[in-house]
Amino acid sequence: MTVKQVNTPSFKLPNGDIPAIGYGTGTKWQHLKKGRAEDIRTTLDENLSNAISQAIKLGVTHIDTAEIYTTHIEVAHGIKQSGIERSKIWITDKYSPGYGSFPAPSKTPYEAIKTALRELEVEYIDLYLIHAQFFKPELTHGVTIEQAWADLEKAHKEGFVKNIGLSNFDIPHIEKILKVASVKPSVLQIEFHAYLFNQSPGIIEYAKKNDILVEAYGPLSPVIRASGGPLDPVLKKLGEKYGKNEAQVLLRWVYQQGILPITTSSSAQRITEALAIFEFELEQADVDLITKVGSEHHFRAFFPDFDK
Repeated sequence: MTVKQVNTPSFKLPNGDIPAIGYGTGTKWQHLKKGRAEDIRTTLDENLSNAISQAIKLGVTHIDTAEIYTTHIEVAHGIKQSGIERSKIWITDKYSPGYGSFPAPSKTPYEAIKTALRELEVEYIDLYLIHAQFFKPELTHGVTIEQAWADLEKAHKEGFVKNIGLSNFDIPHIEKILKVASVKPSVLQIEFHAYLFNQSPGIIEYAKKNDILVEAYGPLSPVIRASGGPLDPVLKKLGEKYGKNEAQVLLRWVYQQGILPITTSSSAQRITEALAIFEFELEQADVDLITKVGSEHHFRAFFPDFDK
């Protein structure tokens, strides 16, 4: 496969320009990898590494991974397979503080970062996030949110991570970070789509007010996880109007709100279609229509704690 040069726009962060669409290696990928036979569960999943390599060759240079996904080795292998130099690839990674009955894999975020550097086979990570706000001492080995942020700042100061941020945080927990931060979080990654405008109350407006870039995971939930909802006929009609499919319309709707969508696929055609969202623009009336109709239906795929 030849490398395709795609003029993908970007968002500016304190240390670098982050490509405006990301390729996720969690969700289905981590479940497929962890669902393999126990004796090969931690070995390289070539299906994923091949998919990452393909995505990079097609023009997606922003790869999103996380400690809990266990997909670092696939990211490292996929980048090497692609033949694209490291400096042209943006890697986002995340520290897991544990969740439910699963403890944090690492004793500290700093330890997680050093492990990630080794597994990713890189000297630095472009963006490093705390994966969620749910800190329980029995799961985090006693690490608090404030201590976790201090670890990220330490790694940032030492040059191991270029930018730092948060994932799945609400306003009160972000404010806990801001009270102790000498380096402000520059990114907030949350579930965001046309059936879920605010993972937690007022979070989008708050992030924008505080100059925090929002990244959206699960942006295609209305057509993948929640099909049959009120947006179905709207997306079909708009797809016909713009000569695009429903997924492209949804990704473009996310992007036009100044939010960075993260998606994934093993299909070269779907990756190419995802990159094509930068080739057209929704009329504001159509953006508003998706928003209006989407607001009539609530759907959350991840972290039900936010509905409590």
